[in-house]
Amino acid sequence: MRLIFALLLLVIPFSGLAQTVAQPTGTIQVEDSAEHDAAVAVRIREILAGLDGYEDVTVAVSSGIVTLRGTTLDGDTADRLNTLVGRVEGVVAIRNEVEETTDVVQRLNPAVERFFERFYQLVAFLPLAGVAFAAFLIVLFLGIILARMRQPWDRIAPNAFIADILRVIIRLAFLVAGIVVALDILGAVALLSTILGAAGIIGLAIGFAVRDTVENFIASIMLSIRQPFRPNDTIEIGGDTGKVIRLTSRATILLSFDGNHIRIPNATVFKSRIVNFTRNDERRFMFDFGVAADADLAQAREIAETTLKNLPFVLKEPAVAVWIEELGDSTVTMRMTAWIEQHTTSFVAARGEAIRLVKLALEAEGIALPEPTYRLISQSDRPSVDIAPEPADITDIQDVAATMETQLERIVEDERQDTEKDDLLKRDAPEE
Repeated sequence: MRLIFALLLLVIPFSGLAQTVAQPTGTIQVEDSAEHDAAVAVRIREILAGLDGYEDVTVAVSSGIVTLRGTTLDGDTADRLNTLVGRVEGVVAIRNEVEETTDVVQRLNPAVERFFERFYQLVAFLPLAGVAFAAFLIVLFLGIILARMRQPWDRIAPNAFIADILRVIIRLAFLVAGIVVALDILGAVALLSTILGAAGIIGLAIGFAVRDTVENFIASIMLSIRQPFRPNDTIEIGGDTGKVIRLTSRATILLSFDGNHIRIPNATVFKSRIVNFTRNDERRFMFDFGVAADADLAQAREIAETTLKNLPFVLKEPAVAVWIEELGDSTVTMRMTAWIEQHTTSFVAARGEAIRLVKLALEAEGIALPEPTYRLISQSDRPSVDIAPEPADITDIQDVAATMETQLERIVEDERQDTEKDDLLKRDAPEE
């Protein structure tokens, strides 16, 4: 019995102590939860107060649940509230009831404010813009003055056309330099790369579109530098023959022997085969002459060569040449060549006169000319006595002076006087 009583004395105090520690020492504080919600609400209001567009938004917090009401200028501003509020500590959920405002005044006020703000910025920016514009004008003016100077561009350039191109390049270079200086003053140099990039793309597109024009322009530059012909030269380009009137920045203009103007694009001239008949004073004419197949070819050759040598307008050197070119069914073709001074002797007149006199000489010596027709001669029609042909007078030589060429040259000179400023040719230019 005593033992049981002692055990009870030991157990009863410890049981009471265990029951006291296991129970909560206090109750849930409602005031603490309300203070937490209030703190969250205050924090959210402070955040929204520091941002534009949330002046009409109200915040209510209950048990960590945030309720947003009010209006904003647009829907995107209202949607961003979820992200902003969700980052505040203690927010459990968000109920976003903010709507987009339909008030016209509220929607126009920001635009009006931005307009006035930018207007004030522009007014404040005007002095700096004026300085930048003045710097641009100064650089551009210096470029124009430098480009208008006759020296050193006329001395550097081989002709007026190239000098004008150099002046244009100088003006463009100073224009770009003026833009760079102005943008540097304004602090917008980065804009220059965008402008140049866009200009490069546009220039490339234009270059492909006007490829033929660019090619023609480059050919004009090369021809004005090289100048393979002179004014009044007789040349042949792609089968067109005539006297050179002028070389412009776009085309080469010829005067044909028919009196017509031939305008050939410079790109075609630069790529074509050019034959200049005027560069050398000596020029060879050539013609073919046929004799009968049974004629004495050696005698015919000697007669023709002697006749050509004795012509007063034919040069002694280079020498006259006559040879047998072709043997036909009833004709033997002989080719004859001789040289003349083409600046004083008409090429076509000399050739025609040489053909006439060679024919007379051959006939005078009894050299039969080819007869492609057949004739039947009876015994009664044959003459009893052979009548020798009368010798032809080959001393009567007609005038072969270059009268036509001189008249054409005078026409070319008259036309050149009217358009001398547009001509790129120079008589004293170095020969190619």
